[in-house]
This record gives sequence, C-alpha cells and structure tokens, in this order.
Amino acid sequence: MGYLQPDPALPQDDGRVGVNQLGFAFSDLTALRAAGFDAIIDVRSPAEYAEDHIPGAISMPVLSDAERAIVGTIYKQESPFKARKVGAALVARNAAHHIETQLMGHDGGWRPLVYCWRGGQRSGSFAAILQQIGWRAEVFAGGYRTWRRHVVASLYDTTLPFRVLRLDGYTGTAKTEVLQRVAALGGQVLDLEGLACHRGSILGDVVGAQPAQKGFETSLVAAFAGFDPQRPLLVEAESARIGTLRLPPALWVAMRQAPRIVLAAEQVARARFLAGIYADLMADPAGLSRRLNGLRALAGHAVVDDWLAMLEAGQAEALAASLIALHYDPAYARLRQGDTTAIIAQIDGGDLGDAALDRAAQAVLAALV
Repeated sequence: MGYLQPDPALPQDDGRVGVNQLGFAFSDLTALRAAGFDAIIDVRSPAEYAEDHIPGAISMPVLSDAERAIVGTIYKQESPFKARKVGAALVARNAAHHIETQLMGHDGGWRPLVYCWRGGQRSGSFAAILQQIGWRAEVFAGGYRTWRRHVVASLYDTTLPFRVLRLDGYTGTAKTEVLQRVAALGGQVLDLEGLACHRGSILGDVVGAQPAQKGFETSLVAAFAGFDPQRPLLVEAESARIGTLRLPPALWVAMRQAPRIVLAAEQVARARFLAGIYADLMADPAGLSRRLNGLRALAGHAVVDDWLAMLEAGQAEALAASLIALHYDPAYARLRQGDTTAIIAQIDGGDLGDAALDRAAQAVLAALV
C-alpha cells in the first residue's frame, strides 16, 4: 500500500495503486454537495489543511507536519524506498488512530470522500483501509489540486455571473451592520469583512487571525455557489486589500464596475458608532497605540501624538471623531476620486441606532432591483 510523498515537488503517485485511479470526479461545488457523501476527509498534514481545504472537510492527517518533513528528507537525502517504508508505517499508525478515536461509531453504510494533495497515495491508502473495513469510501480524483484549480478558474480566469452592487459610504456609516440586516431581510449579500476576519480599515483587526489567501478564496467560491445569478448581489465597498488579503481579479473587477448605494450619516453619529465598534481595541491600548503609530507617515507626528493622548485619557468618541476628520474621510475622498460609477440610491443612516439601521436596511433592500 503506497502513500503520497510529503513534498509536492517530489515524484508523485505513479498509478500503481488501483484505488488511486478511481473515485469521485469533481465538476463543481454544487455537484459535490449533491453527491451525498456522509463526510469529506482531508488526510493532508495539519498545516496543509489550515492553509485551505475543501468546504466542509474534516482533518484526519495520515502524516503530521513533522512526519511529512521527515519522510521528505529521507526521500531526498537517503532513499525513496526507505522513505516509502517509513511513510507506510506512519500512515498505517495514524490511520489506526483515526479509526479508533473518530470513526468507530459509523455503520456499514457510511460513505466518506477522501482526498490528499492530488488524490494519490495518501488518500488512496486511507480509503483502501476504510474499504477493507466495509465502508463505502471513495477518493476525490485529483485531490486538493483539482479543487484549487476550480477556485483559480472561478476567481482568476473568468467573470462573475452576478450583477454586483456596492454598499458604499464613509467609514463609520455602519455599512457592515446594514449589510447584515439586509441579509436578514432576504437580500443576497456577500460579507467580505466577515470572510476576511477584518473590518477593512487600519484599525480593523478582529479577534483571531485572518485566513490564508487560499482559504479566503475558497470561502468566496463556497459563498458564490449558494447565490442565485438572477438576483443582485450586494457587496460592501472595499479597497483591493482587506487587511493582508487580496480580492481576486474576478471579484475586484466586478466591484470596481458596480453601481453604488451610498450610506450617509453626520460625523458625530459616526464617531459615536465607531467608538462602540472599536471598544475591543480601546481595551488593548498597547495594541491600538501600535496601530496609531503606524499612521505617522500619513498623518504626521503631531496628529498621532494627539490621538495617543486621547487614547490614554479614554476619550473614545473624541479619538474616533479625530480619526474620521483627519484620516478616514481624506482616505475615502482619495479612494473615490475619479470614480464615475453610477449612484443608484443615497440613504440617510440617521443616528445609526438600531431603529435607524433597520430603516436603512429596508431602504437598501428596496434599491436592490
């Protein structure tokens, strides 16, 4: 029984393990979901899984990150045959652990789909063991590499099949909150900041790290698979990057060309709203200080020193108001300079309280025609 070499640059599955040449032929995510597998099992290493994986897949690595590195070193520096022996023992040991700890409760009708990097020896080995037990395991033909090609084709090599509209407005106009309320009312919405785990501004970090670029792109493709191309798709206006993540070309082009629905609110309401949104950042003055200090080249030392003094004094609304006036609004003006896309609706967010946001969401939904 073979296993996939842990370094994709090394020679891969040569086709001698029959189960590796069979399995589920992927066309798109809708077809995969319709196939009715009871589970999708990713047997790649934990680091590979963490970077990206097929939506809904669970991690059952047959080689850990360290084991993958060890086998790869043996393959390159000593002998491919020795690497296969060491790898086979590790795969068998890890497969036994997964069966004993996670799979014992399944009956004979259980039907999992198993994949590795290219649908080769790691997935073939694990699937063969499951098949010998009596489970109806199948291998994902082409493995993760096939999925990644689908993602790239969807986001880099084609245009989106949706009529995209942008929800635009100055920072602090509660665009994300209105977007979520539109979704709750039945609007078709893509929450980019939610998928990116970032609020979109220099102070936009949320709890937890951002996903890897590949993982972010997989989340986009999974979201698109659930949308109706016949209905408008509302997206919050963003720059080409959200934190460390890049918007892929198909989405970025669609957003740049999209008509806009613009939210507006007075600066005092926006400052009050931002102070509440950034309460978690205010609770970490050292972290917020680092972020503010990162604006010195743009805002100047005197301005940033004033911001730091407001932070030290706990003046959240005053800090938000100054950021709006001296950083956010000028940045927005630069971003929108020369933007000739149509504005199909302008909506007043009022005091940005719950009732006002509900009214704004209703107005946005009405504009989605």
